Amino acid sequence: MTQPVLLSIIELGGYPNFAPLYQRLGCEVVVEGSMRKALAAARKRQPRVIVAEFNFQSDFRDRTSSLETLLAVVQRLPDTRVIVFYEQEYAHQLARVEARFPIFRTLAFPIDATELEAAVSAALASD
Repeated sequence: MTQPVLLSIIELGGYPNFAPLYQRLGCEVVVEGSMRKALAAARKRQPRVIVAEFNFQSDFRDRTSSLETLLAVVQRLPDTRVIVFYEQEYAHQLARVEARFPIFRTLAFPIDATELEAAVSAALASD
C-alpha cells in the first residue's frame, strides 16, 4: 500500500515544522512555499490531505486569499481533505470562505500539535 500524500503549503510560516508529525502518521510529505507551486502539486499528486494557511488579503478584488484558488481546485479532488491554519482576528473572513468551499478542519494560531495530529488522523480516516 502506498503512503497517503500530505501537501503542506507554507506561505508565511512562523510556526514549527510539522513534517515529522505528518510522517509519523504515515504520510509522504510534500512541502510548497507558494500557492502557484502548490496548485501544480495538488493537481499532479492529488494529496489525501492539504494543510494550508489562510492569509487574508484585503487587496484582492474578487476573493479574500489565495486559499480560495486552491479550494476551487480541490473541489475536483473528492478524496482530498483540507486543514486550514488561521489567525483568530481573521475568523470572520475565513467563515465567508467556508460558506463557499468545503474545509475539513480549521485550527487557529498558535497551532496545538495534538489538535493538528487529531485533525490529520481524522482526515486520513474519512471517506
